[in-house]
Amino acid sequence: MNSVPVQPVIMQIIPELGPGGAEQGCIDMAAALTTAGAQAIIVSHGGSRIHELARIGAVHIDLPVHSKNPLVMWQNIQKLRTLIKRYNVSIVHARSRAPAWSAWRACKNTDAHFITTCHAPYNIANEAKRMYNGAVAYGEIVIAISHYVAIYLKENYRISEARIRIIPRGIALEKFHPTAVTPERLITLSKKWRIPDGANIIMMPGRITRWKGHHVLIDAIARLHRTDVFCVLIGSDQGRNAYRQELEEAISSKNLGSRIRIVDHCNDMPAAYMLAGVVVSASTDPEGFGRVPVEAQAMGRPIIASDHGGAQETIVRGETGWLVPPSDPDALAQAIEEALSLTANQRAILATRAMAHIAQHFTREQMCDATLDVYAEILQKKIGKAAGGQQPFHTQRKSPDIKTAAE
Repeated sequence: MNSVPVQPVIMQIIPELGPGGAEQGCIDMAAALTTAGAQAIIVSHGGSRIHELARIGAVHIDLPVHSKNPLVMWQNIQKLRTLIKRYNVSIVHARSRAPAWSAWRACKNTDAHFITTCHAPYNIANEAKRMYNGAVAYGEIVIAISHYVAIYLKENYRISEARIRIIPRGIALEKFHPTAVTPERLITLSKKWRIPDGANIIMMPGRITRWKGHHVLIDAIARLHRTDVFCVLIGSDQGRNAYRQELEEAISSKNLGSRIRIVDHCNDMPAAYMLAGVVVSASTDPEGFGRVPVEAQAMGRPIIASDHGGAQETIVRGETGWLVPPSDPDALAQAIEEALSLTANQRAILATRAMAHIAQHFTREQMCDATLDVYAEILQKKIGKAAGGQQPFHTQRKSPDIKTAAE
């Protein structure tokens, strides 16, 4: 009989630890694991957030798991297998496609279980792409971050429903809450972005890439014919200079240079949301989840998003925000006009509904608890047989004390 570690060891593998939603979820789970009495290991190719792991007691191991080079991916198999045996890893949790390929093979001939998270409906242009994407379908359990992603997995990779667990991303409500943002933070950000006094701010967070739909919002702003709006596009182009240049030219050609600004990055998104009169997510392609609509609602801001993908699951149509046809600047402009026309009382009602909706369905604690349940489900089979059914995790689950906008 295989030996069972007294302390479960969970290894998460992600390409890099940057500012994205998948990366945040990885760090959140590492913290939840250490709190629950497990050892948390994250394997990545580094990133700006590695320093956070020491504070939560997680171990970071640097490997080139970001690489899509077949030779590097092959070399990672043995490196990961060595780590699995050295740390007596109980579960390997791959959070991206390239790492999943290496990790799946690394787990063979070891005692480690293999699970995956699918974060998006990956494009399937040909059979080669289908095979590459298919690594996320090899987990004993596959976590989908939305019902939309779960349908994608079932339709394209024939995964049985019994192997899929739908766990939406969750956010930290102690961070994304109006009362958590001080006036000083708002003033600092407003000055940094040179926002005109009294302007109605329309905000679109999201990296500068075409499918995020920045061009659609620019067209919508042009159709508003209002001089009291100021639009901020927040996000890095990550080397996509051609698309950013296209956006700059569109802004100039429509004489919107004084009303639309592109800022590369924001280290204080809660304050950014609080500055916004309207938040927009204009993706032209369906997103697997989309954290912008969730964060905006948590901050009590009016949110307008494209009517497809994960946004349909996170926004209550007509109650907590607007869903508009994708790639339709006229419909987007109309929704922006409606949002800007809300009375103070209507905005307060919308904010209260939105904040309560997020607190009920999309918190960090809910995400972590559901993921811990998946780990326990897998480990229980092994631990239950070897240790008389003891629980693999000892969690202290407590819902945060959330106030509504009305309070």
